[in-house]
Amino acid sequence: MLGFPHRQRTIAMIEIRAIVTDIEGTTSSISFVRDVLFPYARKRLPAFVETHGDKPDVQHWLHEAAREAGLIEASRQEVIDLLLGWIDADRKSTALKALQGMIWKDGYAAGDYRAHVYPEVAARLRGWRADGLRLFVYSSGSVPAQQLFFRYSVAGDLTPLFAGYFDTETGPKRVAASYRRIAEAIDEQPRHILFLSDIEEELDAARAAGLHTGWLLRPPLESPAAPRHRAYADFDAIEL
Repeated sequence: MLGFPHRQRTIAMIEIRAIVTDIEGTTSSISFVRDVLFPYARKRLPAFVETHGDKPDVQHWLHEAAREAGLIEASRQEVIDLLLGWIDADRKSTALKALQGMIWKDGYAAGDYRAHVYPEVAARLRGWRADGLRLFVYSSGSVPAQQLFFRYSVAGDLTPLFAGYFDTETGPKRVAASYRRIAEAIDEQPRHILFLSDIEEELDAARAAGLHTGWLLRPPLESPAAPRHRAYADFDAIEL
């Protein structure tokens, strides 16, 4: 954990000590994941499974995928077909996300792409961290994939800014208990945490757990007349 001094920041006179942020649609464009990362993993998944399927970590997640699908016995090709179908359906499967992350690692290392972040995000994260706030990520992508994303971002290596990462092994993002687990894991009371996301149902769950919420509605999206959460066009609009 980084040793910056703690300073009090407030939303509606409530002290904010930690920020937990989503990735897609919040720090980064959905199109990068949909149009770059997903096709990259889909194209390479069959060969990856065939060449890495005997490695313990890959084997573990292949078995988890089969178990999730209720397959008592399945050939390697059947599991490959299952995973390809899940990619096409954008299924929020922890096993799929873990395997995708392994494939994306090779792409980042080879320089095939860099992760998109919106123009103001890096400076804003650095400012919050310098002000003593602890920063965390909670995304449906696996923790290793999240770390790769921010290590190889177009704004440089942002991983030193984050104190921790959470994925769906913590729990579904639309379930309040998941946010309570995060609060417990970071040893912070929910009322001192701000959660940022572009998905209203995730924000509803976070609020039900006692967190403060910020709804990212980047242009061309517009805030509804009576939003259930504080709405922001970008990170620069967030006042703490």
